[in-house]
Amino acid sequence: MKLKLIDFLVIIGYLIFVLIIGFILKKQAGRSKNDYLLGGKSIPFWMLGISNASGMFDISGTAWMVSIMFVYGVKSIWLPWLWPVFNQVFLMVYLSIWLRKSNASTGAEWMLTRFGSQKDGGLAHGIVTTFALISCLSFMTYAFVGLGKFIEIFLPWSIIQPYIPLNFSPENVPHFYGIVFTVFTVIYSLLGGMKSIVWADFVHYIIMVIISVAIAGIAIQALLGHESLPVPAGWKDLFFGKELGLDWDNYISVVNQKIQSDQFSPFGYFFALMAAKGILASLAGPVPSYDMQKILSAKTPREAALMSMVVNIVLLPTRYLLIAGVTVLGLLHFKDINISTPSGLDFEKILPAVVNLYIPPGLLGLVVVGLMGAFMSSFAGTFNAAQAYLLNDVYLKSISPKASEKDIKKVTYVLGVAIVIISTLTGLLVKDVNSTLLWIVSALYGGYIASNVLKFHWWRFNSYGFFAGMLTGILCAMICPALFPDTLPLFYFPVILLVSAVGAIVGSLLTPPTDLKVLKSFYKNIEPWGFWQPVVKMIREENPDFLPKNEFFKDSINVVFGIIAQTALTAIPVYAVLLMPSQTLAAIAIFSICAMALWKGWYLKLPVNK
Repeated sequence: MKLKLIDFLVIIGYLIFVLIIGFILKKQAGRSKNDYLLGGKSIPFWMLGISNASGMFDISGTAWMVSIMFVYGVKSIWLPWLWPVFNQVFLMVYLSIWLRKSNASTGAEWMLTRFGSQKDGGLAHGIVTTFALISCLSFMTYAFVGLGKFIEIFLPWSIIQPYIPLNFSPENVPHFYGIVFTVFTVIYSLLGGMKSIVWADFVHYIIMVIISVAIAGIAIQALLGHESLPVPAGWKDLFFGKELGLDWDNYISVVNQKIQSDQFSPFGYFFALMAAKGILASLAGPVPSYDMQKILSAKTPREAALMSMVVNIVLLPTRYLLIAGVTVLGLLHFKDINISTPSGLDFEKILPAVVNLYIPPGLLGLVVVGLMGAFMSSFAGTFNAAQAYLLNDVYLKSISPKASEKDIKKVTYVLGVAIVIISTLTGLLVKDVNSTLLWIVSALYGGYIASNVLKFHWWRFNSYGFFAGMLTGILCAMICPALFPDTLPLFYFPVILLVSAVGAIVGSLLTPPTDLKVLKSFYKNIEPWGFWQPVVKMIREENPDFLPKNEFFKDSINVVFGIIAQTALTAIPVYAVLLMPSQTLAAIAIFSICAMALWKGWYLKLPVNK
C-alpha cells in the first residue's frame, strides 16, 4: 500500500499547522533570552512532560524496540534499560528538583553553581559545553538523513519526480526529503523557540496516541482471527533465568542467528551488568540535551519533578501499544513483509514494512505524520539545546556578556541558521562523518558517568577532577573498541568506569578543593545527599539552627517503587495486545500498589511552591 490523496492532505495539513504555531508564538519568544530558550519558565509541567515524551518517541528507537520484541518477546521490555529508560524515575523522585533549584539556563551553566564561576569552575563548564555541542550537532547531522530514508519508503522518488524540476541519484533522494522536512522543523523552532516546540510536540503526541491505539486495535483484531502467535516457548514470559531459553528453529530459524549476534547471552549476567550501568547513569543525571532543557524550563523545582512524572506516565504505555501492535502484525504476516537486505534480514525494517502493508489510507497518512513528527520533535528539541549552549555558554559568557536583548535576538537567529547549515552540510559532504561523530559521542558518553555521579555526592570533588574524569573516560572509551573489537560495549563498560573514576578522584585530590563559599551555597540551595559532612559541619558552625536534609533512604525507596511501577506500566499494554488478561490484571494491580506507595512517600512530600 502506498500513500493516497487523503494521506498527502494529512501530511500537508500537519506541516502547515506547525508553521502556524511558530508564527503565532514568535512575538512571545522574542521578548527575552529566557522566553526563547526556556519558554519564560511559564509552561505548565504537564505540557513540558508531554513534549519531553514526544521527543523521546523517536522512530529509530521505536523501530529497534519493535525488532527486539519480535525476537525476544515480552522479555524485550527489559532491554531499554540499556539507555536506561528508568533514568526518568530518578529524575522524577529527586534529580529534577536538584537540577531546577540552580535556576540555570543550561546544563553547563549548572556547573557554575557547583564549582563556582572562577577558573576552577570554568574547566567543568567548558568540557560540558563541548560535550553538549558535539552531541547535538552529531545527532542533527544525520537526523535529517534518517527522516529522508523513512519518507522514501512511503513516497518513492518515482512518484514525485515528474512534478519537481530536479533530478537526484538514488543515494541523494533521502537527503532531499530530509532537507525539505528539516526546513519546516527549523522554521517553527527558530521562530517560536521553546514554546513552539512544546506546542508542536503536544499535537504530535496526540497523533501518536491515536495511531498507537488504532494499530493496537488492528493487531488485536488480527490476533483474534488466529489460534495463536507463531512464537517459541518462553516468548510470552516476562522473567528469565541465566539463559533466555528461546529456540526459533521450528518457526523462523534465522532469528536464532540474530540472538547470537546480539551477544546478550548469558542473559542473566547481561541483565545484571545492564542494571548496574543504568543505575550509575541515572545517578549521573541527564546528558546536556533537550531533556535537561525541559527540566530547567519548569516553573519551579516541584513542577520539574512533576514533569518527569508525566514523562513516565505518557510515554511508555502509548509507545508499547504501537510496538506490541506492529510486532503482532509482523509475526502473523512475516512471510508477506520484505525485510531482506544484501547482508541478510534487517529486523528494524519490520516497523515500516508492517505500516506500509497493513495500515489503511487516511490512518497511514496519520502514521507517517506521527513517525515523521517524532523525528521533527527530537530534531527541534536538540536544535533548541544547541542554540542555548552556543548563546548562553559561548556568546554571552565569552564574547559579549553585556549584549542587549535586541542583540541577543539577532544572534539567536544567526546561531540557529548556522547550526542547521553546519550539521546539514557535514552530512552531505563528509562521507565518513557518521562513524566519526558517533564514535566521538560514544566516547564522550563513556566518560560521562563517573564525573557526573561524583559532582552530586562528594564534597571534595572539584572542577579539575571533573575535567580529569571526563578526559580519562573519553580516552579509555576511544581505546576500548580497538582492544576489544568483538565485544559488546556494555561488557567493557566497567573498564571505562574504573579508569574515569580513578582519573576523577586523583584529579580532585591532587588539586585544591572548590571554594568553601561556593560549596556551602551549593549545599544549602540544592540539599543533595552523599558525602557532604565537612560542608554541613562548616554551615552549622555559622548557623547552629541549620538542619541538613538526608533523604537518601526515602529517595531510594521511592526509586525502587518507581522502577517497578514503570515496568508494570510498560507491561500492561503489551499483555493487553497479546490478549493475556490474567497478566494484564496482575500488572495493573502491581502498578496500582506502587502508585499508592509513591503517592504517600513521594508526591505528598514534594516541596510546596518551590
